[in-house]
Amino acid sequence: MRKEDFRILLVDDEKSFLLLLTRILQEAGYTVRGMHDPESALNALDTFGPHLVITDLKMPKMDGIRLMEEVARRNAGADFIMITAFATVDTAVEAMKKGAVDYITKPLKDPGQLREAVSKVFGRRSAAERASSGPDELPPLDIVFAGMEEVLREIRDVASTDATVIIFGETGTGKSLIARVLHHLSGRSGPFVDINCAAIPETLLESELFGYERGAFTGAVAQKKGRFELAGSGTLFLDEVSEMSLALQGKFLRVLQDKTFERLGSLVSLRTDARIIAATNRNLKECVTERRFREDLYYRITVYPITLPPLRARRERFPDIAGYLLRAASARFGKDLRMTDEAMERLMQHPWPGNIRELENVIERAVIRSRGQQLVLPDLETGGAAGADAGDLKTLERVAIENALKRTRGNRREAAEILGISLRTLQYRIKEYDIGGE
Repeated sequence: MRKEDFRILLVDDEKSFLLLLTRILQEAGYTVRGMHDPESALNALDTFGPHLVITDLKMPKMDGIRLMEEVARRNAGADFIMITAFATVDTAVEAMKKGAVDYITKPLKDPGQLREAVSKVFGRRSAAERASSGPDELPPLDIVFAGMEEVLREIRDVASTDATVIIFGETGTGKSLIARVLHHLSGRSGPFVDINCAAIPETLLESELFGYERGAFTGAVAQKKGRFELAGSGTLFLDEVSEMSLALQGKFLRVLQDKTFERLGSLVSLRTDARIIAATNRNLKECVTERRFREDLYYRITVYPITLPPLRARRERFPDIAGYLLRAASARFGKDLRMTDEAMERLMQHPWPGNIRELENVIERAVIRSRGQQLVLPDLETGGAAGADAGDLKTLERVAIENALKRTRGNRREAAEILGISLRTLQYRIKEYDIGGE
């Protein structure tokens, strides 16, 4: 996004001050429209479509917070900055709770304060635009956060800070994708580096994270940089962080505390400026109680927790999510398909224990099998799955449960955690599908 494309709506009943703000921001290169009363500002929403609204708090007929609520109702994508001569902690807190991203007092002693506040919003907006159309090709934010708009607000609140974030959610809810969005919105100059702690053997995970020097161990024929070092001033995402060994958790804790580490085989301390994002599908409090996760690390890593809802809790936006996945799969396989109402209804009835990941797999298989211009119910019902010859969505669910039980050697509690469902639900499904016991 270019500065001239960034639209700012100014609202202040003091005309001289309104003109001052307008001139400062226009000279900075932004597109600005000033209004001296809230009613005019609301009338301008449809034609102007502001990205940012800067409003006075105390105005006749309608105060700034009420105006903010009205604008948010009509234009959910707008950001807000509150500006007022009545600077108190209470008004600042109230404005922030209602959605303001910053709070400035007047008289404006330093124009740079205004320019800096606006620049931060502009930077986040530009990063969001890159997130949906940049080289990583992330889905549009309105699809990523469909049915979990509160999560988007949390992401925007924390993005520009360096706070450690942990993302909780069932398997397949898109924790890695949310971490990427958070990185893009942060505006950090460094790369996004990720590592799945459950996918790498414990003996190798330490060297992957911290790197090693030549000769540090048998086979270390050259120096290797670890993920903390590679992330630089960017973001390091540790997926399934609960799978770290206790010994490695202690070393990770040190990095969180003082931002330093050593490569294996070295005594030289290196510093990392990487922002840490972690994720897990487990209940970390239970892991602490069971002494599988360090209590001191728990409190360090849960500075800013974000919980992603399961797909079944996003029912109102399910057609939008499924529609996007269908368009993406159709484009990928050179087709142009639309889904029938009957097929969509069948998808909405499924509990989706594997969440978005499971839905994406089902739609991709259906697109591949489809022979017409529409994705119809038989396309869904004849989709196969690993280890299954044929079957409908119930077959997919049965296969997912069987695979989880094999992975956990029959431990139902752990299988339920992998599937992202309660133990009671798993036991009911085992009985329904007549799956073998422990």
